[in-house]
Amino acid sequence: MNTVILRRGRFSARIERRTLWFFVAMLVVIAGLTLLGLCYGAAWASPARVFAALTGSGGGPGVVIREWRLPRVLAGLVFGAALGLAGAIFQSITRNPLGSPDVIGLDAGAYTGALFAITVLSGTSTQLTIGSVLGGVITAAVVYALSLGGGLSGLRLIVIGIAINAMLTAFNSWIVLRAELEIAIAAVGWNAGSLNGVGWDDVAIPFGVLAVLFVVLFTRAPALHQAALGGALAVTTGVRWDRLRLVLVLIGVGCTATVTAVAGPIAFIALAAPQIGRRLARTPGIGLLPAALTGAVLLTAADLAAQMLLAPEALPVGVVSTVIGGGYLIWLLTKEVRRS
Repeated sequence: MNTVILRRGRFSARIERRTLWFFVAMLVVIAGLTLLGLCYGAAWASPARVFAALTGSGGGPGVVIREWRLPRVLAGLVFGAALGLAGAIFQSITRNPLGSPDVIGLDAGAYTGALFAITVLSGTSTQLTIGSVLGGVITAAVVYALSLGGGLSGLRLIVIGIAINAMLTAFNSWIVLRAELEIAIAAVGWNAGSLNGVGWDDVAIPFGVLAVLFVVLFTRAPALHQAALGGALAVTTGVRWDRLRLVLVLIGVGCTATVTAVAGPIAFIALAAPQIGRRLARTPGIGLLPAALTGAVLLTAADLAAQMLLAPEALPVGVVSTVIGGGYLIWLLTKEVRRS
């Protein structure tokens, strides 16, 4: 049999055996990457020492593992899942594998808001968060409004988003060039996207915000699956498509902006994770859970690679994710050209 039937009370669900194995394999990979991330650092910690540190013992090395490595590893997992879900949302809305926050300008908009906080205000973490969220929301509103002419089209939204992205990228470069040297260096470094130095104080509030967004999104998952058949067909099944689309856009913007506020723009995770997860899990559409798990694996693995490639110097994770995502984008475009 290729299908596994799960029953609990009145609830039953059919899960393809390949999909079930995918979930098991991804959880094993996540557990392995988590352990590797906790072990790896300036001084290698054995798994036994890691387990001792997580239980509250271990002395000095235990503090390093709990206070420095653990928040970074969790940030990679949670932020990767958030980016994967944001990508799944916009690819479902646009019904296009190129529909991604970093492609349609949301990352650039969040960066514009952060630049305002850095160059005009004092650049505190609260100001960065608010600036990033507002920048992402305003950019999404502009792209959404311009895409409504003659009825919202996924292709139109992507094309307009690419144009807005190019304009904002040029504007952001102008802001950096006009800023003072120290501020410009800080802004450029933040734009690379990095988990270096992330601590509990940096992730406590973002984790709470993302948890709320995750819960709201998964409560909308059944309607989203119906909408994957097409907006017109979803309406006939009782889905309020226009309202659902607006809620999904806000959730996607919230996920993207929250991650950007802490780690800076991390490119291509949102683009690649939903499609890779769909192909590995063999789901009929873009599944939220495969996208989240794949995003968590991609970002955590990219961050580990960023730490190891030029050790003891750590690269920004955005550099590694761009290389991975760039290769994926070339493959995707080549496949689309051959199909057409």
